This record gives sequence, C-alpha cells and structure tokens, in this order.
Amino acid sequence: MSRLRVLAILVAVLLPSFMTALDNTVVNVALPQIQAELELSEAGLKWVAAIYPLTLASLLLLGGHLADTVGRRATLSLGVALFTVASVGCSAAPSGMALIACRGLQGAGAALILPASLAIQSHDLPPRVRNAAFSATTAALATALACGPVISGVITQHLGWESVFAMNTPLGCASLLVGFLIPRPGPSARAASPASAALSLRVVVLACCSLAALAYCLIEGPEQGFDALPVAASGGIVVASAVGLSYELTSRRNTVLRLLFRQRPFVGGIITQLLWGLSVSGVYFFTSRFLQNGLGLAPTPAGLTFMPVALSVIVTTPFIARMARRWGDGRISAAGLLLVGLGLLMVTLGSSRGELVDILPGLSVLGFGSALAIPLTTRALESTPNHLSGIAAGLFSASREASGVVGIGLVGAIVSFVEHAAAAAGADDSGAFLSGYQAGLCFASALVAAGAPVAWWALRHRRDCQTSGSVSLPVVTEAAGRPAGSKPAAPCIEEVAP
Repeated sequence: MSRLRVLAILVAVLLPSFMTALDNTVVNVALPQIQAELELSEAGLKWVAAIYPLTLASLLLLGGHLADTVGRRATLSLGVALFTVASVGCSAAPSGMALIACRGLQGAGAALILPASLAIQSHDLPPRVRNAAFSATTAALATALACGPVISGVITQHLGWESVFAMNTPLGCASLLVGFLIPRPGPSARAASPASAALSLRVVVLACCSLAALAYCLIEGPEQGFDALPVAASGGIVVASAVGLSYELTSRRNTVLRLLFRQRPFVGGIITQLLWGLSVSGVYFFTSRFLQNGLGLAPTPAGLTFMPVALSVIVTTPFIARMARRWGDGRISAAGLLLVGLGLLMVTLGSSRGELVDILPGLSVLGFGSALAIPLTTRALESTPNHLSGIAAGLFSASREASGVVGIGLVGAIVSFVEHAAAAAGADDSGAFLSGYQAGLCFASALVAAGAPVAWWALRHRRDCQTSGSVSLPVVTEAAGRPAGSKPAAPCIEEVAP
C-alpha cells in the first residue's frame, strides 16, 4: 500500500473521530447563551448536553454490527454524512426541542463513525503503521477533549453558539471526500461479512435498551428522585435488559460473541477500558467544577488547564512502539495505568493547596499514563477475526462511552456522600466540596490502578509469539523436531479458556 493511500486512510478516520470527541465537550461553554436565546428550562438545557452521549453510547453496538454486515467504508461514510447534516440542523435549530433532536442525530452518526474507524485502522492499514494510527487517534481524541471548552469559548463569544455546530460542516465534507480513497473489501472479506450476522440482533437491541435506560436513571435520578415512576421504570428496564443480555452472551447459539470473548487481549482490553472510563471520565467532570467553583476560573482558562493532558499524550505517543518492542506491551500498559492512578493522587494533593499550578503536574502524569496504555487497544482489536472487526470495535467504543456515563454517576455518588458528610460536620460549602472531590479522586485512582494486573495478564507472553495477521501463533509448533523424550514447548495462549 502506498504512503499516499495510508495517509488518506488516516485522515479519513482521524477527522471524523476528532469531530465526535469535540462535540462531547464543545457545547458546554455555549450552554448559557443557548439557554438565553432559545428560552430553555433547566431540564431542557440538561438534555441538550446529555442526549449526545446517550444516543452515542446506546447505538455503538449497532454501528459495529453495521460495519461488519454493510461494510466498514460504507458505515463510516453514512455516519459522517448523518453527523454533518445533524450539525447543520443544530446550527439552524429554531427551538430547544429541534436542537435536542438534532443533537440526538449527531450521537447516532458518531455511533456509526467510531466502530467503523477503529475497524478500518485494525484491518485496512498495514501492520507496521497500526500502532502509529492508534496513537494518532488517541492524540486527536485527547486534543479534541482538551481543546473543546477553549474553542467553544472563543467561537461563542465572537460568532455565536450556532457556529459551534456549523464548524463541523467543512470537516465532515472533507472527511467524505477523502473517505473515497479507503480501499473496498475484497471478495473474501465480503464473503466473510455475513458471518457476523450470526450476532443476534437481540443482543444489539438489549444492549441499546440497557445503556439508554441506565443513562436515563443516572441523569434524571438525582433530579426527580430514584423513586419517581419514570426513573423506577427505567431501572426495571435496566434489570430486565441485563438479564436478557446475560442469557444471550452465555448462549451456545451465539458463536460470535463467544469467539470474541475467548480472545484474552480483547477481554483484558474491555475490562481495562471500563476501569479507565469509570475513573477518568468522572474526574474530568468534577475537575471542571473544581476549577470554576473552587479556584474561581472562567470557562476558557478552565479549559486551558486540561491542555497538559493532551500535550503529554502527543509527546509520548511517538515512542510507544519502540518502548513496546523493548519492554513488551503488557509491561508498558500496566505501567501506564499505574501512572494514571498516580496522576490522580497528585491532583488530589495539589488541590489541597488551592493553586492552579499545583494540579498541573498530576494532569501531565495522567496524560503520560494514558498514552502508555495505547497497546491495550491495539492488541485487543488485532486479536479479533477480520469479519468481526466492526462489532469488536463497537463493543470497545461502547464500553468507553458507557463507562464514561456511569463513571460520572459513580464518582459523583462518592463526591456527594463525602460532601454532605463534611457539610454536616460543619465545613463550609467550598471545604465540603473539596473533601468530596478529593475522596472521588482517591476512589478513581484505586479503580484505574486495579486495571494494571489485568493489562499484564491480557498482554503477557508477547515475546513468545509471532503475529500473523490478527492471529497469534506459537513459535514452536507440534511439527517442529525435538529431542526424543523431551516435552513440547508450551505454546503461546492468546485465548481465554472456555
């Protein structure tokens, strides 16, 4: 494959991924202006911010299923087109309901983009550039998340909130044009794609219902009360969907998911992705509150505070492949998760001093650690069969988005409990929130550090294997000669025992 074609594929997947990450945070600073101009209630304003990650998390598995059955390139193009049209609708929305509906369509488009782009990187790029591609994607996502509030503040102040959504139009059009250079799957890949239809659509529907109902409970529960009828009904849907999903996942009829979850790198990647998302996503949310309410920063400076995270990822990613070759994927991934936990503890200590400069080192360490964990994504997706790359990427992305929504609620529960306890003990509002925030950071640190042994387990024996395509093969095989009476060398096992 020529360098120009490789570069075109990278651009075609990086631009849409950047857009989807940017829209997770870019709307936050514009919310006050949106509320004033569209005369939104507090509940309506909350849904403007929440409907995007809700539809994104709920439909990711469907996006992965389409990537396998319809095609990776077609699914990516459809997602980019839907996202771009929805962005135009957001910028021209005449009412709050119209804006909420278009934001939901944006989330649906993003749910098609993310699994398709990950699947393309896993199976349409040469093996030698896959680590670099995943590193570039991680850097793009980190940059988008860090720069979103800053970009939103500048654009909203000078051009109005409509331009926050309109800026996606040129990016989306450019992505569609470059996307035509992505190679179409060959006849063998097309013949293999229908096999992914063995993934029961019931699994996709149950997962969508479960995630949507869980997100509704977490969003509306604190406002309406968890005993309110809509929230209680959503809780019942979560339980029923979880029971049905457990049955489907353990059914012997579902050979697709059984095949995926027998791959040790894939299982380990999913687990560590969940732990990372549960901890870091909640920390991002409450750190923004701490910066603005605790330190008194304006939204734009508060957004700039997260730049060390993105810069650390960008600086570290070029060296990931070399470090993995020298020390092994498992070692550097485990070290990365430990560094993320250490960074959260450093932010905890820095927040006690009440100065912005004291938390910047911790945020930088968090970025370094996140970059070192990149091989978890690479190995997890490479371990899946080619014709299941879409659903595997969908599961991976769904775990990240779902863990983000749950993480805000989980860390938030810790923060609220300790905050109320401190207030009851006589602390003032700022002191009570600081106590809760620090308790949430410590909980998140322990959560992400628990992923280090999982990463070591998932990626161990890397040096005993040689990779051919997406299947790890033992160096010593049964056909190889060996001295009489000797025992065969233990093969490299890349699967979880059934």
